[in-house]
Amino acid sequence: MTQLNTPYPSTAYLTGFLRKEGVTAFQEDLALSLVLRLLSRPGLEAVRQAAQRRPLAEQSPAVRDFLALFPRYRATVEPAIAFLQGQDPTLAHRIAARRFLPEGARFAALDVYVDPDDPDGGDPLAWAFGALGTHDRARHVATLYLNDLADVIRDAVDPRFEFVRYADSLAMSQPSFDPLAEALAAPPTLIDTILDELTWEAVERHQPTVVLLSVPFPGAVYAAFRIAQSIKRRRPELTVCLGGGYVNTELRELAEPRVFDYVDFVTLDDGERPLLALLEHLAGERPADRLVRTFVRENGVVRYHARSEPDVTFTETGTPTWDGLPLHRYLSLLDMLNPMHRLWSDGRWNKLTIAHGCYWKKCSFCDVSLDYISRYETASAELLVDRIESIVAETGQTGFHFVDEAAPPKMLRALAEELLRRRVTITWWGNIRFEKSFTPELARLLADSGCIAISGGLEVASDRLLKLMKKGVSVAQVARVTRAFTDAGILVHAYLMYGFPTQTVQDTVDALEYVRQLFEADCIQSGFFHRFSATVHSPVGRNPQEYGITLLPLPDGTFAKNDVGFHDPTGTDHDAMGRALNKALYNYMHGILLDQDVRRWFRGRVPRPTVPGHFIARALTG
Repeated sequence: MTQLNTPYPSTAYLTGFLRKEGVTAFQEDLALSLVLRLLSRPGLEAVRQAAQRRPLAEQSPAVRDFLALFPRYRATVEPAIAFLQGQDPTLAHRIAARRFLPEGARFAALDVYVDPDDPDGGDPLAWAFGALGTHDRARHVATLYLNDLADVIRDAVDPRFEFVRYADSLAMSQPSFDPLAEALAAPPTLIDTILDELTWEAVERHQPTVVLLSVPFPGAVYAAFRIAQSIKRRRPELTVCLGGGYVNTELRELAEPRVFDYVDFVTLDDGERPLLALLEHLAGERPADRLVRTFVRENGVVRYHARSEPDVTFTETGTPTWDGLPLHRYLSLLDMLNPMHRLWSDGRWNKLTIAHGCYWKKCSFCDVSLDYISRYETASAELLVDRIESIVAETGQTGFHFVDEAAPPKMLRALAEELLRRRVTITWWGNIRFEKSFTPELARLLADSGCIAISGGLEVASDRLLKLMKKGVSVAQVARVTRAFTDAGILVHAYLMYGFPTQTVQDTVDALEYVRQLFEADCIQSGFFHRFSATVHSPVGRNPQEYGITLLPLPDGTFAKNDVGFHDPTGTDHDAMGRALNKALYNYMHGILLDQDVRRWFRGRVPRPTVPGHFIARALTG
């Protein structure tokens, strides 16, 4: 399960490449198909039947409300889905009035939207969206409605269910295959049954000889193995291959033979070269010992064929294609009212990379040893705009999300100039480093070319820790760069981090004060705090002594390996810190309580910030 508003790009890249090489290839998004079949009248009827089989004492409040209001849910689910797909925009008026869709516990989130001039009355959504926000208001209400249904599905059908992170605990840094094997051997849930039906329909439709499963995240692993299990049960002769971002990070030391009860091959890193070698092998043109970056099971033992051959260069991978994906059926959700934060779930974006890998590749928390970051390659601006024009012609949509690890400023400048030279009109956003090359002049140029938003890593807003991270930026520099984007009319999202080695309570309080000032000065409009995790592929995981920590022993295992625990002698309670940081950030993104002392967010006594009260303001004028 990934985003519901737009396809994950890996299949589009591989389909485009394989077709360029003369291979007949088709792609399917079974995650979207699963959600749409589940959130339909027949799907909800099946959910109701599953819920009714539970004893009354085991029914959660969400399930009881669902059963009591089932006629309304059944009548509204397909109109709500059609509205979120953009097929019935006039329904916005009824949805926004909040008398059409049944409302469950998720609607309590609306209580946060309080008109500061009328805290005791009025419609909170009317204040949050303004008088002209009917359509957006309706999409937010419909999104909360879907979240209520997800809660019901989780409580009544499958406790692992989430729209984006389905059963991720079965696969995330899981040293043993046992939990996944037990789940796959268990009686199928309603969701498993639907996925089995969808898998078989796709196989019947395309009649493939090889099935490639791209698994980007832990939340896609269980379903991928269910798909493979379904294929092997009915068509054992079909070749099934597993790859993708999760495999590339977590399964690099795979030694579990049972994986190959479900799939025949597992490939690492960029898929183009391994797949060409695999297809030659299946055609009898290449022996197994000449496979490229591929795991197989031979005589009951997992073997890794690490043959090194030149990767397909970034310029030769071809143009991704979305042919075969039902672009009109994706759901444009509005999880949060913040105008920058909503971009991840709102709208159908063509995802494209400007360069392969990261041009910086020094950050100590990042998996810089892996190919997707360490191998940096670019293409010409002319070729990139050719690809953009081809994608627009195919999809009819001009929105692009550049999904680089960090888009290089030199390439962004060249791309912007080429877009303007050729008068190609697109709307785009992407990820960057907040480095000084992004001058006010460059920010205005990017805005002129169609840039509406950028995201970048501020991480722990502390110059000491930024230096330890080898981030290559300072807080003052980030302030100046982000303000340049804001002044150019470009929204800014900051990736933030807590729990980095040696981070103290004082560091955390100071970091939140920096963040508060950045919001107050309108340098950033959105952010997200995530907990630092050491990985075996990062500089922290490889050289922990340089960061003042001791790694905990990894458990023995033959399956996944990525996150590694550590002991930090500072002893900071980062769980408590994280709760305070996220609560503060949620309010800041809605423009609430920016003038309050940051200590108010923390439970218990914390030290006063050591950051001068006008640090960011002075940085912007310095």
